[in-house]
Amino acid sequence: QVQLVESGGGLVQAGGSLRLSCAASTRTFSLNAMGWFRQAPGKEREFVAAISWTGSTTEYTGSVKGRFTISRDNAKNMVYLQMNSLKPEDTAVYYCAQQHRAYYDTGREGDYWGQGTLVTVSS
Repeated sequence: QVQLVESGGGLVQAGGSLRLSCAASTRTFSLNAMGWFRQAPGKEREFVAAISWTGSTTEYTGSVKGRFTISRDNAKNMVYLQMNSLKPEDTAVYYCAQQHRAYYDTGREGDYWGQGTLVTVSS
């Protein structure tokens, strides 16, 4: 059973930064694509960013391009989301997800999900 545990959420002022982390308990972490999603109050969950198994390919939703950076450390079974220039509309619960494939397919559900970490951006 794969476990994903997010951390790093919190309260930050608009314009500030946060770094989210996701720890994966799997020996095959380096073979799997990872993604970050978020769900704001009253809204559906949406894709934020994804990274391929080697980290060579990344993908972002338009609203975070240039502000967020996804990265991974396969030696540590970790994936990160660096969030800069945060806006109130970034407020949401952020989830990491894993797919049993080399490149993340945003048209498919993740195979495993974390419990989420709350990010609140005040204006």
